[in-house]
Amino acid sequence: MEIKQGIPVSPGVVLGPAFILDTESFSIPDRFIQEGSYPHEIDRVRTALQDAALEARLVEQELTEEVGKEIGAVFHAHALMIEDAKLRGEIESLIRDQHYTAEYAVSLVIRRRRQKLENLKHQEYFAARITDMNDLERRILRHLLGHRSEPLHRLRSKVILLAHDLTPSETAELDREHILGFATEVGGRTSHTAIMANVLEIPAVVGIGRFLNEVSGGDEVIIDGTKGTLIINPDAETRVKYEQARRSFESFELDLAKLKDLPAVTKDGVRVQLLGNIEFPTETVHCLERGGEGIGLYRTEFLYLGKPEDPTEEEHFNAYYQVVTQMAPRPVTIRTLDLGADKFSSVIDPAQTERNPFLGVRSIRICLQNLSLFKTQIRAILRASAFGHVKIMFPMVSSIRELRECRMILTDVMEDLEDQGIAFQKDIPIGTMVEVPSAAIMADVLAKEVDFFSLGTNDLIQYTLAADRTNENVADIYNAGDPAVLRLIERVVVAARKNDVEVNVCGEMSGDPMYAMLLVGMGLRSLSATPHNLPEVKRTIRLISATDAQQVASVALEMVTARDVNNYLREQLRRVIPESMDP
Repeated sequence: MEIKQGIPVSPGVVLGPAFILDTESFSIPDRFIQEGSYPHEIDRVRTALQDAALEARLVEQELTEEVGKEIGAVFHAHALMIEDAKLRGEIESLIRDQHYTAEYAVSLVIRRRRQKLENLKHQEYFAARITDMNDLERRILRHLLGHRSEPLHRLRSKVILLAHDLTPSETAELDREHILGFATEVGGRTSHTAIMANVLEIPAVVGIGRFLNEVSGGDEVIIDGTKGTLIINPDAETRVKYEQARRSFESFELDLAKLKDLPAVTKDGVRVQLLGNIEFPTETVHCLERGGEGIGLYRTEFLYLGKPEDPTEEEHFNAYYQVVTQMAPRPVTIRTLDLGADKFSSVIDPAQTERNPFLGVRSIRICLQNLSLFKTQIRAILRASAFGHVKIMFPMVSSIRELRECRMILTDVMEDLEDQGIAFQKDIPIGTMVEVPSAAIMADVLAKEVDFFSLGTNDLIQYTLAADRTNENVADIYNAGDPAVLRLIERVVVAARKNDVEVNVCGEMSGDPMYAMLLVGMGLRSLSATPHNLPEVKRTIRLISATDAQQVASVALEMVTARDVNNYLREQLRRVIPESMDP
């Protein structure tokens, strides 16, 4: 039995036989053409590019109809890249001047572009871009060589897919009737493949490292997409344990579904608001199905990622309008652009690399340096606010000066809309993320100028502990239960209470029942998590009393190590919900 640890990107437990997807390689028959025969070769490459772009657009259309235009937009970007006149020009130049075959010219041009990306920093982001380039090369070469290798379309039994990597095209076209889940050697949390797996709700683990040489097709494997674990050839005891976990997970999901329309109220009558965190407009359905009372965090980066141009105001507005109207009259908190560090787009020039992007120009700093981009998004948010209950939230604010600049720009945009006679929510609540220590320390000052706080614990933890949450080498340091983190959260809650400001937690802490109990005990009355986690958090809240939770929090806040905090919280949760600690 081999146990491999990777990055969990889509929850669920599945067991089944392994199906290994070999890297699709193409044998390019010839490198050179006869002198003077280039017109025919150029005709071939133009036809292949045209057909490949058409194919990408068909995939875009299918995905848009099935799961929403935000996922389809990935393939819209692929089509645009294939149709890029510069790409075609480079290929045709090699054919005309170097007498290369169409196949070799395509491979060479894309390889050169790939190498440029590999030489740049920000590896996680550019790894996703490199995967997109691989996708384009395969698609174009298939049309040039006149054959398609589609082993995933010939499946007759249920399998677990194992691969070095999956391109966005391969992920989008997975046969969900036969593919139970997948695991890959490479990949990151923000890759298109990871995002699609989560939206399609296929249990998945990525970024495991080399393992394909240790497994054969047909071997029994287990994927735990919640913990990020791949188990190859499990022993009998492990197989039984995970089969029970799978059945328990399914039964648990059915039981949790019964809580959908019940309020999140503690045993002693304290009401907690549960909201959903979403990436795409299509996820509003998941949020409503799982009893979400609104959207606590609507991330807007999907509008920028993987696209050659920045979105227009109408593209912004249409995305926000869809969510706001579907959730009305429930609240929708829209976070302004949070790009940079591990997330990049056309907004950021990849050539302008920073030594430490997490401490560089990211998030609100980008917006304040690019007012046209910032105002375009704010206009769209305000326009959408006329159709429901919208809140606007600024990310990564580290000082009162930044917050005041944001408010001033918001006021300017409001005045412009009013002059133009465009409707918007004039009393729109304004909030700020608290995700850097300076904001937490100055929470009493910030609280006087906002309507609400949202604790972004993912970043707050990594900035407080100086531990990158995507770096496995410091995984033992990055810990939500660290006393330093808890004391900063407590400071924010106290400042919010004194200034009558709402405070919500939208990081991963709020989706974990163990920490949810702690947060309620610390005085939080609003939690926001991924839709999939909402039912379990609701169950936890309904089984605890706020009085007991306060006692738990007071004890935890006196502890001085993360290990002690976490062990204590597990014991307390097991006391309240014994089965919560089952595998």
